Amino acid sequence: MRSVSASCTYKVTHWLTGCLVGAGLLLGPRPAQAQQLTSYVDPLIGSGGHGHVFVGANVPFGAVQLGPQNIFKGWDWCSGYHYSDSLLTGFSHTHLSGTGGSDLGDVLIMPYTGAIKTDKGQQKAPHQGYLSRFSHQREVAKPGYYAVTLDDYGIRAELTSTERVGMHRYTFPANGKPAHVIIDLKEGNDDKATDTYLEQVDAQTFIGHRFSHGWADHQQLFFAIKTSAPVPAFALYNEAQALAGKSGKGAAVKGVLSFAKAPGTLVLKVGISPVSPQNALANIQAEIPGWDFGVVQKAAEAKWNKELAKVTIESKDPVVRRTFYTALYHAWFAPALFNDANHDYRGTDGKVYPKAPFQNYTIFSLWDTYRTEQSLFTLAQPERVPDMMQAMLAIGRQQGKLPIWHLMGNETNTMVGYSAVPALAEAYLKGTPGLDGRQVLAALKQASTRDDEGVEYVKTLGFIPADKENESVAKAMEYAIDDWSIAQVAKKVGDKEAYDAYTKRAKYYQKYFDPKTRFMRGVTADGKFQLPFDAFQSIHRQNPYTEGNAWQYTWLVPHDVPGLIKLFGTEASFVEKLDSLFIVKGNLGTQASPDISGLIGMYAHGNEPSHATTYLYAYAGQQWKTAEKVRQVLREMYKDKPDGISGNEDCGQMSAWYIMSAMGFYPVSPSSGAYVLGSPLVDKATIRLPQGKTFVVTAVNNSPQNIYIQSASLNGKPYANSYLLHRDIVAGGTLQLTMGPQPNRAFGTSPANRPKEVY
Repeated sequence: MRSVSASCTYKVTHWLTGCLVGAGLLLGPRPAQAQQLTSYVDPLIGSGGHGHVFVGANVPFGAVQLGPQNIFKGWDWCSGYHYSDSLLTGFSHTHLSGTGGSDLGDVLIMPYTGAIKTDKGQQKAPHQGYLSRFSHQREVAKPGYYAVTLDDYGIRAELTSTERVGMHRYTFPANGKPAHVIIDLKEGNDDKATDTYLEQVDAQTFIGHRFSHGWADHQQLFFAIKTSAPVPAFALYNEAQALAGKSGKGAAVKGVLSFAKAPGTLVLKVGISPVSPQNALANIQAEIPGWDFGVVQKAAEAKWNKELAKVTIESKDPVVRRTFYTALYHAWFAPALFNDANHDYRGTDGKVYPKAPFQNYTIFSLWDTYRTEQSLFTLAQPERVPDMMQAMLAIGRQQGKLPIWHLMGNETNTMVGYSAVPALAEAYLKGTPGLDGRQVLAALKQASTRDDEGVEYVKTLGFIPADKENESVAKAMEYAIDDWSIAQVAKKVGDKEAYDAYTKRAKYYQKYFDPKTRFMRGVTADGKFQLPFDAFQSIHRQNPYTEGNAWQYTWLVPHDVPGLIKLFGTEASFVEKLDSLFIVKGNLGTQASPDISGLIGMYAHGNEPSHATTYLYAYAGQQWKTAEKVRQVLREMYKDKPDGISGNEDCGQMSAWYIMSAMGFYPVSPSSGAYVLGSPLVDKATIRLPQGKTFVVTAVNNSPQNIYIQSASLNGKPYANSYLLHRDIVAGGTLQLTMGPQPNRAFGTSPANRPKEVY
């Protein structure tokens, strides 16, 4: 936990070094549109603690995420940068944001002065290498722009980007020292370079590739570099061994651009491509043909302001505004473009697909994002959803199954479930253009009829034996959610046989419920509950659960909450057990997953399986308890400081939960057409829809004390339901929620007014 003085230092520093957030917001409440929305964003939120967010320069959903690189020191450095660090090894062009995996960090570039060095150095002996110390006092981070002073050299480094091109501007001190820029293809974040190549084409042009192995088994990245000034001297190395000529190939190729005297200012344009160096050069020509750094930076900022304006809010609380717009900023990082300006891309099968009719994407963290972020996309990024879905379908054709956790043309098979299914089903059911129902259903069936990861047992036994398959309960619960989504698609396309079969499979979760302990438990091949049993036990991926325990997984039935309530016998019993989740304390064990974070009792907001749990009270007629818990999570688990995210950001999912919940409604069952009402944190939220429509949520008498919905109206008419329909949102209109300090226990109590599925 950071001290108060450290927190104050952090805030003062970043208010004064470019964000200018505090100065504007402390003048008093005013609509967000009154100033640039980017001024509310603090990219360093989530860069400490376990947030793992990317820090650097990018544009919404861009392939390039150009940012500073620390020496990798473990899990909290998965994005390449952690707020606690004080050393930079350079600036690399690809990063992951908020994941528990640590790939990428491709094409590391570092300016320095003095003698030539080809090794980055070490944490305990930094002066042995080219790395540099830095200070947050001389660092600026804002959307589309990052700057820092490299203290050991007095070099000011500035970064900005377009979708496929990163732009560097280095200002060297006028001290007469020799200046160098190293291109280090050995270095990544925590992957291993397997094949690297660098070639000087002319005095201002360099091309190459970096192939690597890590979480992504065989990543291929091609690049091109243009310099604003001719390079007087260029030397190649493989590790520390000098290479002759203008090109070099090996496992650890490095190139050093040298100037006998520092050039004052040097600008680099670095294009990347999944296809070829030639395409990378073409990307530079297409996206940054000139050399004006300021023009590119302003364009990046304009893109961010446009995308942030998709959802705007009003709030009297400056912390809420900072947290909300930063969450929206983080939500627009992934998936990331994985094609060239001419639409060429490399598929999962290794083949190049020229001039594809859709924008191809990668970084599909679907086990996380299907729960909320994909729903947010259907509301606030509907023009991008068709291409995202076409990318998923293309991956399915190329690798024989829909993506699980897809990264840079590779299937990592990370996490349980076939979680592209609910994302694709939701998009189809909500009317995303360009999706053929029969084609979608065929892809969903293919994903759900494999013979691995326990699916073979689902097909043959109707359950997954805990003594034959690790993470059996977690897998089965996710499969049930996925299968319910398939059933809804089958229903819409008129395939009754598939509808009946998948509706049956969607209820297989019931086989894991133990009525004596009232937990979801592992079941062995002989049909008995697995022993020994400890509801708190959480051995990382070696017990029936995934990054969790029985307390968290018992509630993972978002598609059939009424059915879950029936397993408890009575609504009172269900609510009693749900209440205890937020109170009970227990020992997770020394082998527990670090992802079990953001705890309130045993509710773990820092990991995704818990994300719908606070909203389940509404299904039992106690929406007011949902309001209590949601408001508590909003206030306690999200802060406007570096350690302000209670768990891994996970490519936007943690932020998407905040965005939806702060507006006042949440997609408990994403493939359904319903959102459950919670407790709006903001006074007003406006979603800008296609065709000039808007949907507005207004919270009357809203305050930190007035957290309970007293009454509601939709488009001026009284509204008694504790849920909201997707079709009502996209039609445009206004939902008004009148808030108060005491629960209105009648709101949403009647069974007719409780959340329900509508497809």
